Amino acid sequence: MFKIIAVGKIKETFFSEAILEYTKRLSGYTKLSIIQVPDERSDEKTKEKEADSILKQINDTDYVITLEIKGEKLSSEGFAEMIEQLEVSGRSNITFIIGGSLGLSERVSARADRKISFSDMTFPHQLMRVILLEQIYRAVKIIRHEPYHK
Repeated sequence: MFKIIAVGKIKETFFSEAILEYTKRLSGYTKLSIIQVPDERSDEKTKEKEADSILKQINDTDYVITLEIKGEKLSSEGFAEMIEQLEVSGRSNITFIIGGSLGLSERVSARADRKISFSDMTFPHQLMRVILLEQIYRAVKIIRHEPYHK
């Protein structure tokens, strides 16, 4: 099972449609939940308020992967291998965390079992959900040795 915890709502229709499409594609393979936590006002306490909301959504048994610029970079095959190894080892509750515009609190980063990065570039958190879902879908297809239709 995959859980994605993300800060903020999806505002753009085209992102919502892409998220819906990948959610539908994944439904035949795995359970998926997407949890949106409030995007707080930008002030000195923002990341800590967001951290409180994020950490409330994590279970003790979740294997937590944060998306961070300084995280480990993986190829699509490496990402699939990571997921497959987690599932084989009994860590089937995989939780991904996408921070808001200010990034993640140290408390959230410290809770991570693994930190990964999709690029040295910064992406809008709405777009990052689409990219993450696409990579999860691609990983599932790689694990099952099924063709990936672009």
